[in-house]
Amino acid sequence: MSRPHRIPIPRNGVDYRGKVVLAPMVRSGELPSRLLALKYGADLVWGPETVDKSMIGTTRRINPVTSTIDFTRTPSNPQRAQPDVQKESLIYRIHPGREADRLIFQIGTASPETAVEAAKLVAGDVAGIDVNAGCPKPFSTSGGMGAALLQDPDRLAAILTALVKEIGLPHEIGISVKIRLLETPECTEALVRMLCATGITGLTIHCRTTPMRPREKAIREQLRMIGDICRETGVACLMNGDVKDRAEALELAKEYGVDGAMIATSAESNSSCFRSQDEGGLLPWREVVNEYVKIALEVENKWGNTKFLLAQLMPGKAEVSRQISSCKGYRQVCEVLQLSDLVDMAQDVDKRLGINEDRMSKAMKKAKHNECARAAGGKMTKQRVKDADAKTPLSQRGIGKGKAQQAPMAV
Repeated sequence: MSRPHRIPIPRNGVDYRGKVVLAPMVRSGELPSRLLALKYGADLVWGPETVDKSMIGTTRRINPVTSTIDFTRTPSNPQRAQPDVQKESLIYRIHPGREADRLIFQIGTASPETAVEAAKLVAGDVAGIDVNAGCPKPFSTSGGMGAALLQDPDRLAAILTALVKEIGLPHEIGISVKIRLLETPECTEALVRMLCATGITGLTIHCRTTPMRPREKAIREQLRMIGDICRETGVACLMNGDVKDRAEALELAKEYGVDGAMIATSAESNSSCFRSQDEGGLLPWREVVNEYVKIALEVENKWGNTKFLLAQLMPGKAEVSRQISSCKGYRQVCEVLQLSDLVDMAQDVDKRLGINEDRMSKAMKKAKHNECARAAGGKMTKQRVKDADAKTPLSQRGIGKGKAQQAPMAV
């Protein structure tokens, strides 16, 4: 780990060595989660995988209310949009003053051309571009992206080479890739050597194979070999998988000879996992939740995403968690959490986001009424069956099932 880094750190990029970072996670990697992780000590943050084709065609806007850079596009079905809700769909949001120099944009792609086209849109606003070559979920692999790229290393290498040449060098930012272990150490070694030769500055290895799921223990036996290859070629190496906090991240990186580590699941449940032991380590969940709500309001995060994250940050058995699950907007959340100083701000945010609690209540009541009607519809259902029976031949109706006409017993 003491050897010099052969590849110069780009002027607008970052050095991954010695870093403990927030892993890319769908929903859990949106702006408020990233800012919360940075507040508690994350050195770098990865945004959620964003598919290249969803970025292509977006418009870059400066949002004066949230002080963010928003990438938006017109909905494919604008006629279905509610009149009091934003007409533009928000695809990606960056806070330049609080994260831009520590934000890595992760891209989902299966093509060098579309990868470059999408990356050009955000290259000036981030510290690096990372290619997702490890996601095993069907929504990614079915399009030839994510872990599917591990079975097509030539395509993956072509994507990285194109990004290095057309994005990394001109914008002076780093290009990196996140992969998983292959079937054998030999296959993994060959892949890592191929990818390190493309000019990337960083490689993250998720210590699981594609079929493995988070509940299965991470495999770390190949880490030292991967770290050695990366150092030989001047590429920083991060590890990912079963890392619970900063102290463990640094300890594991030292033990296995890699440059740093990512934290995923633990950060989703309590972002203060990035705090050092000297700072006191993990904070109580209530304090983390209150801070998250404040940040979500400041950047006017999508209500659905905020509600999802609150469910991750709160213990499921806590009474307040049940109350939050019934909330229909930010104002109600602030009232439940007794954040009286944020209620006025929450009302304004609800209004700007088009959150109409009265309308939502009516919709929920209607849905509940329909559900109750279906639950109480046994007689109606039986009547429909009876009507249908009346149209079938007597021999098929199953009528007259008295004792004299019971079905014969099997012998």
